[in-house]
Amino acid sequence: MDTLGNRIKLLREKHNISQIEFAKKIGVSNAVLSRYESGDRKPDFDILNKIADYFEVSVDYLLGRTDIPDPTPHKEVDKEFQSFINDPELQVWYKELPKSDEEELRKLRAIWEMIKKDK
Repeated sequence: MDTLGNRIKLLREKHNISQIEFAKKIGVSNAVLSRYESGDRKPDFDILNKIADYFEVSVDYLLGRTDIPDPTPHKEVDKEFQSFINDPELQVWYKELPKSDEEELRKLRAIWEMIKKDK
């Protein structure tokens, strides 16, 4: 099974929605959805967007280009905070940074500022 098909199936199962029900929601037949999930067929752009919108994930996540499902991670972060997030020293120190939510990042920033002061 390819990444796209696998992710569609995993998301559908995670949201406890049957193939038949989900197929109706995105406007395809159950057979077509089954072929998406098995990797035998690829959805067109409109259907791909419907799938992403339904599960509130990015198309890049569905396609396997990223492992971060959130379509807009850290979208409203100010420039100063963005430079903090992109600090290479910090990223080496905290490898899970791209997966962190905003509250975790605020706590991490406070800790990082204390560490930098001690240097």
